[in-house]
Amino acid sequence: MPELPEVESVRRQLDPELTGRRVVSVWWDPHPEQRFSDVALLEGRRILAVTRRGKYLVCPLDEDLELVLHLGMTGSFSFRPADAYARARFALDDGRELVFRDPRRFGRVSVVEAGEYDAIPTLAALGPEPLSDDFDPATFAEALRRSKTTVKAALLGQRLVAGVGNIYADEALWRTRIHPTSRRVGHDRATALHAAIRDVLRESIEREGTTFRDYQMVNGESGRNADFLSAYGQEGRPCARCGTAMRKTVVAQRGTTYCPSCQRV
Repeated sequence: MPELPEVESVRRQLDPELTGRRVVSVWWDPHPEQRFSDVALLEGRRILAVTRRGKYLVCPLDEDLELVLHLGMTGSFSFRPADAYARARFALDDGRELVFRDPRRFGRVSVVEAGEYDAIPTLAALGPEPLSDDFDPATFAEALRRSKTTVKAALLGQRLVAGVGNIYADEALWRTRIHPTSRRVGHDRATALHAAIRDVLRESIEREGTTFRDYQMVNGESGRNADFLSAYGQEGRPCARCGTAMRKTVVAQRGTTYCPSCQRV
């Protein structure tokens, strides 16, 4: 599933293309209905910007509305012709058509009143943006100290920090030598983890995200970060730090790769 760096890379390409454009007409696949809500309200509206909150794209519209987009597991946007996996099409006032393609149908397209996310509880409950000043190391360390779950589950929960998913949680934990199932992290290691989260996200954004199979940007290109991963997807390979074979387990129902030597509980 695309995480913050992938969504931010898409945002950076969509923003100059969509800002100021009016949506002339919109078509969407009615199945599954719960992932497409009030989409008809988009017709005739002007897109004022393309912003991001966690893994969501949020587009302010005129008349105090917002278009909320989520890529799900396999979603992508492009200005290429629609195919069988097109789930929504947005005709713009410059004659182009933006196509939302989503083979596995986990993506979301919703129009809501600005700031009203009751129908999207995961968006409403997001924690601070990791690259903002709101992501404070002391507050983060205290939240981890109070957490009743494993450190990786806490990161994936999106309340401590927004936008961090499986890939970048594994990477940040490996960098700080923290075992993903640890429940006691301590202030110093939590502060180091805070810094590592910022570092791995910034680096991946610079490389326009991580592509394994589905993720691609609006221009059709893949992210370049996959070759720089030290933990995620490295099961059986030697740890880049100590040479021990990396192991894979399941944490919070997600495949999790770690070094059994460097990352001890």
